[in-house]
Amino acid sequence: MTIIITAFERSPDGGKGLARDTRVRWALEETGQPYEVRLVSIDALKEPAHLALNPFGQIPTYEDGDLALFETGAIVLHIAGRHAGLLPDDANARARAITWMFAALSTIEPPILELANATLLEGDKPWSGERLPLVRDRVRARLGPLSSRLGGADWLDGAFSAGDLMMVSVLLRLKPSGLLGEFPALAAYVGRGEARPAYRRAFEAQRALYATIHREPRP
Repeated sequence: MTIIITAFERSPDGGKGLARDTRVRWALEETGQPYEVRLVSIDALKEPAHLALNPFGQIPTYEDGDLALFETGAIVLHIAGRHAGLLPDDANARARAITWMFAALSTIEPPILELANATLLEGDKPWSGERLPLVRDRVRARLGPLSSRLGGADWLDGAFSAGDLMMVSVLLRLKPSGLLGEFPALAAYVGRGEARPAYRRAFEAQRALYATIHREPRP
């Protein structure tokens, strides 16, 4: 059966590849798996049919036969574990790649999301001017060790893996902030991720969907 993932009917990221379905698309492209996309409206996220797939009313979800998954990290880990191309064969290297997946989601992404919220949702608050520099410093406190660990290597631990896929996806959210430019090794690392053919296919698919929807007249 064909894999089915869900994506926003009208993606709030404006076709920039930041919606989390792009991470799942990228994993499927890296492993050569065909898939279909079912579009979900904001209202439909809270309907019983979607809540049966994700009880928190979010996207993406993943369906493959009688298997239904939610949470991007879990979906990408499942894809990487079932199909060759994203996890090393060596058991120790495989464990390290999975560790980097968790590091991306649990250590690196939270302060980045905090920065996004502080900028987009709280920028007009009277205390924003004092808080924003503190939040930016929290992000820098994570990027510094990550940059040092990467050093001059192309990827985090040998060959490209699901750990790099998830880390690059998380770091892409920093582009508008300018913070990546303070860490040239990480900026180059993200650039290598974006240059991968599988990422380009995933990105273009998400962007093409956004462009098509926004050419259509609203009801």
